[in-house]
Amino acid sequence: MFARSVAALAVLALVAPAALAQTGPAPGTAQPSSRYALEGIAAIVNDKPISYSDVRQRARMLLMGLGGTQPTQEQVQQITGQALEQLINERLQLQRAEKFELEVEPEAITDAIENMAKQAGTTPDGLKSELARAGVNPESLEDQMRAEIAWSRLMGGMYGSRIRVSDNQVNDQLDRMRSSIKKTQFRVSEIFLYAPDPETKTQAETAAASIVSQLNQGADFRMAAQRLSSAPTSAAGGDMGWVTPEELTPEVAAAVSKAAGPGLLAPIPVQNGVYLISVMNKREPSQLTTKVDLKRIITSDASDTNLKTAIGRIKSCADVSTVTNTIAGLRATDLKDIKVDDLGEEGRDMVMKTDIGKPTDIFAAGGGLAVMYVCARTDGAEALPSRDDLKGSLRSKELDMISERELRNLRRDATVIYR
Repeated sequence: MFARSVAALAVLALVAPAALAQTGPAPGTAQPSSRYALEGIAAIVNDKPISYSDVRQRARMLLMGLGGTQPTQEQVQQITGQALEQLINERLQLQRAEKFELEVEPEAITDAIENMAKQAGTTPDGLKSELARAGVNPESLEDQMRAEIAWSRLMGGMYGSRIRVSDNQVNDQLDRMRSSIKKTQFRVSEIFLYAPDPETKTQAETAAASIVSQLNQGADFRMAAQRLSSAPTSAAGGDMGWVTPEELTPEVAAAVSKAAGPGLLAPIPVQNGVYLISVMNKREPSQLTTKVDLKRIITSDASDTNLKTAIGRIKSCADVSTVTNTIAGLRATDLKDIKVDDLGEEGRDMVMKTDIGKPTDIFAAGGGLAVMYVCARTDGAEALPSRDDLKGSLRSKELDMISERELRNLRRDATVIYR
């Protein structure tokens, strides 16, 4: 997701850490180009080098928009490991895109930077000037945008059309959301630093300490999540919404449950990375009462012929009475502000799986048959998303999971040499 906000850009006079001093490659190693010979190579990704200069640029850019106090040289040094890992991922993403001859046109990068500048309340030229004053070559931002756009297009093209979200998946998610409302919930935001092996885990823990220091000095958690987090929530500034402990990883759930109140928790190491968690609020269980407005059509006999004729003519709830009055043997009734629990288990399930404006399945009613049109649905404790919105959200999450898996596979199969 490339539309990362850069509001409150600070001009940070960052000093390059000693670990990124401009040293040349070791004697006897290949000399990819005069540029890398002068700057030194931080890593080689499938024979493609990443220079110390590239890492310095990314480290500075990562810290630019946090909005806290000016970081110390030690804090800058602590973040360089995370910067290098991001660059390695981007190199792999671009290499994969090249295999499919996928190119990102300059106009797409320009549009992405324009959107970023607009979110920051400035112009593209103003944004580039801020970058330059902070010691960041604007090309570093363009490189990042190119990788993010290419990877997004590649994953969408390869897997987007294959993802199918069934009605059962939507129903299950709605049931989980209704169940969650009846439990203690926490409003939580996350930053996840992905670290698949011991070496990167150490780097991630070091980076987490630096980020916590910046956040405690006033840096913006939302901005940090957008720039640094590997979680799918990064585009939303790390916001996970209201969650129950059962929805979190065990380590995070334990820390959140023990939190004395709102605030930033200490870094939480997990098997494949490190979490930074901000607990913003807590609320106790509430009873969810869903109410619906229905229009019920009943037949006077056990034949469904006239009922199916009416369903074929009705386009919306507004048509129910008009159409029903033109067909013999049918009677329409308005049912307003009905609690779904009062419909019985079968009726509740039938109504809850039906989209607004649509009819339920035909069912037996008295001595005849009936169908109900769901015209409105409200949830007393908290409004739940529509089925269409939830289906889109589930599809996006599944695509994000596929993208993460593909990137992990690229890392596993790649030849990455740290210098």
